[in-house]
Amino acid sequence: MSEIGGMNIQKLAETHGTPLVVYDENALRDKLTLFTKHFKSDFLETDVIYASKAFNCKAMISLIEEYGCCLDVVSGGELYTAFKAGYDCSKIFFHGNNKTPAEIKMALDFGVGTIIIDNEMEAAELAKQIQGTDKKVNVLLRVNPGIEAHTHEYIVTAHVDSKFGISMLDEEQIVNVIKMLDSCDNITYEGLHAHIGSQIFDKKAFSELVRKMFAFAAELKNAHGIEGTTINLGGGFAALYTAEDHPIPIDEVCAEILHTCEEENQKIGNLIRRICIEPGRSIVGEAGYNFYTVGYIKKTPNKLYAFVDGGMSDNIRPALYQAKYDAFIAGKENEAPYADYTIAGKCCESGDILIQSIALPEVETGDILVMKTTGAYGYSMASHYNKLALPAVVFVRDGQAREVIERETYDHLISLEK
Repeated sequence: MSEIGGMNIQKLAETHGTPLVVYDENALRDKLTLFTKHFKSDFLETDVIYASKAFNCKAMISLIEEYGCCLDVVSGGELYTAFKAGYDCSKIFFHGNNKTPAEIKMALDFGVGTIIIDNEMEAAELAKQIQGTDKKVNVLLRVNPGIEAHTHEYIVTAHVDSKFGISMLDEEQIVNVIKMLDSCDNITYEGLHAHIGSQIFDKKAFSELVRKMFAFAAELKNAHGIEGTTINLGGGFAALYTAEDHPIPIDEVCAEILHTCEEENQKIGNLIRRICIEPGRSIVGEAGYNFYTVGYIKKTPNKLYAFVDGGMSDNIRPALYQAKYDAFIAGKENEAPYADYTIAGKCCESGDILIQSIALPEVETGDILVMKTTGAYGYSMASHYNKLALPAVVFVRDGQAREVIERETYDHLISLEK
């Protein structure tokens, strides 16, 4: 794999420097095409909502708009980026368990279409701010269905003590929150939202979520007269990081969700009119690559290290989640393995290990190491630890490269300092 998007890897590294984040734009477009093509129903309205926390920048948001997708934001910063990108804010879904009063005001000022309410206090804050204005907003209520998807414990979001949403076990509180929202003329309650985790490899987890959500919507109507017609099923669609991963093909998981939704909707008298999903990682993950220049090589009694010029500052997932990645040395793809290397970053932290062990050809100073499937939660979780500057981000397509985020300079780093 000497090229990405028709561009030579060595040339990209020479032109743009390292560390460097590279996206194959055609791979992004292919994933967007798959979701928008296969998440369609003859019986239900459907929305594909890009979870922009996976990777949020103006160029990415413009691409999402080109494919007619809605947008999920979780902070004022993500919302502001979408606004400055010229995105239609009426198609934005604003998430978050602790939206500040300023963020709620920004959402109302920008004309955000849907706010996903996470808790009772947030509902009260929204009602207070919108009361007496001419602004209007739709809301979904995030509920916690108690389904635990089989992922790393730090990224399971629907267990009973999760910080997100109101447990379905607390039906009284859910009813009270919905009635509070519904009593405000400017707020339209539309339905329910849930999210059960990330990197889900079993499509039955989604089917189980659908059944619980549709049954709960029916319970709210039958027992309390609350009629919500939208169900947002969140995300969690997996990406391929290493040979150990077996993501469900997008057409299959979409078919499973749609079939179960249509089946369950019939059981409850076709109460639901619209269903939504929120893919993020599965759109951008596999399209992204991180380029690093190898520095020093170090041999210890039990390890052979290759040090690179980035690390946990541009990809914290290995340190945070013990996430696993595959990688290769540009120009040596066809060479036989020489040894097992530990790929370590340059941060002053023992945990700054990008790959614990990987068989590679002989690695030498100056080589370009390419980590695969870094497109989700790499740049978006990057930090300035050790005062390291953020890398540039480049989109490549059909032999052309465009820099969509410039490399930070040292002057950028201190620009806010007094």
